[in-house]
Amino acid sequence: MAIINGIIHHIDKKPDGSPSVLHLADTTLGQTDAANNLLADLNEAYNAKAGKAWGLFHEESGAYPLSGWLKEYLVGGRDFTDFSCEAAEHLQRLLEEANLATGGHLFIAHYQMGMTDYLQVAVLRYTEAVTVNDSLQAVPVRYLDLSQLHMAARINLSEWRNNPNSRQYISFIKAKTGRKATDYFRDFIGCQEGVDAPGETRTLLKAFSDFVEQEDLSEDAAKEKTRTLVDYASSQAKLGEPITLEELSGLIGEDQPRAFYDFIRNKDYGLSPEIPPDKRTLNQFKRFTGRAEGLSISFEARLLGSSVEFDQGRDVLVIRNLPTQLKTQLRKAKEG
Repeated sequence: MAIINGIIHHIDKKPDGSPSVLHLADTTLGQTDAANNLLADLNEAYNAKAGKAWGLFHEESGAYPLSGWLKEYLVGGRDFTDFSCEAAEHLQRLLEEANLATGGHLFIAHYQMGMTDYLQVAVLRYTEAVTVNDSLQAVPVRYLDLSQLHMAARINLSEWRNNPNSRQYISFIKAKTGRKATDYFRDFIGCQEGVDAPGETRTLLKAFSDFVEQEDLSEDAAKEKTRTLVDYASSQAKLGEPITLEELSGLIGEDQPRAFYDFIRNKDYGLSPEIPPDKRTLNQFKRFTGRAEGLSISFEARLLGSSVEFDQGRDVLVIRNLPTQLKTQLRKAKEG
């Protein structure tokens, strides 16, 4: 991960309702260990956040000017400091209009990871702590609290420039509650949701379950492939990268690397070649399994309480919506 350009501005707004004050940095961040460590820590905190949304820019306009300024910077028509100052002033105006209580440090970094360019944008705030100084006295200290990251977005610049039809080159933190308190930041970026990450992830997991059922895999084989899928998808979520269907297919079936990919395409699940992973949905995708006296049972945790019910008092498992193949076998066995 290498910073190409980075800068920090400060919007100082007190909770007493007084007007905000914008402090603009004169120069960009240098290529220092501190700057690189800040970017690395911010990326780690950002990737760990659940509930992110994926989308694209609104059409450039007076209400959503950031994409136009960013485009000018990328083609060399505006230097990074000018671009970031204009962005900070725009964010300050939106913050004032929303009548919000506090500001923060606006961190903007253009960086490269591998062959891909990104722009990371975040509002960072301090928190108070205590440290021990050289005189062995307890003294207060302030530090940037990345664990309380609520307003941040990442733009895949390479995807934006090279794939004009993409609808998922921006990811941003989506507030669980109090959405109005963070709407101004999404308006600042000028982005809209383009992909339903939880829905896409659920569809992928449904396709995988259908694939496992069709292949009639052994319990151990099904477990291994499930583990491979979850490990890969969780790893991509941790990196902030999408799930690539062809890559996943190759991992699931080393002997037939395109089997799962072709299954998805032939069944027309409507999935994109790349899917933004949703961590909450992935965490729910585990399986309950058991085998005893010729009986083997395996089902996804999400089905417990709906298609599958467990009566602990009677030690009974009730299964609804049986697979068609199983119903056909049972019907033939009863008729025979």
